[in-house]
Amino acid sequence: MRAALDAAVQAAAAGEVPVGAVVVRDGVIIATGANAPRRLHDPTAHAEIQAIRAAAVLLGRDRLEDCDLWVTLEPCAMCAGAIAHARIARLYYAASDPKGGAVEHGPRFFGQQTCHHRPEIYAGMGEGEAAGLLRDFFAARR
Repeated sequence: MRAALDAAVQAAAAGEVPVGAVVVRDGVIIATGANAPRRLHDPTAHAEIQAIRAAAVLLGRDRLEDCDLWVTLEPCAMCAGAIAHARIARLYYAASDPKGGAVEHGPRFFGQQTCHHRPEIYAGMGEGEAAGLLRDFFAARR
């Protein structure tokens, strides 16, 4: 989670919402992503999507069934869909997102009958630091 939190700090420094993600395979980080929708002019450039895309390119395949995703914020519905399509084995996320999250909040994506793949889910690692980054980021913009 430390590497994902570092990526979130980098996103904030670039003026993006501070969310970071890493893809891990066999205990080694193989891809990192940081939120970049504003910088890339791409509403799909969430940290999770960035990390999943980089891992898929590195491995030369679209299925990441032997990989884990670590992210600093509960994934939204779009990112949960990408996680399912990539067949991520385990999802670890730090802070919950009652407004935009889709894992334990909102649509609870992985609990839907139409969801074709459900990763193991672990929440709360690094939650205090991740939530603090988000609070500080939004407080500075108000």
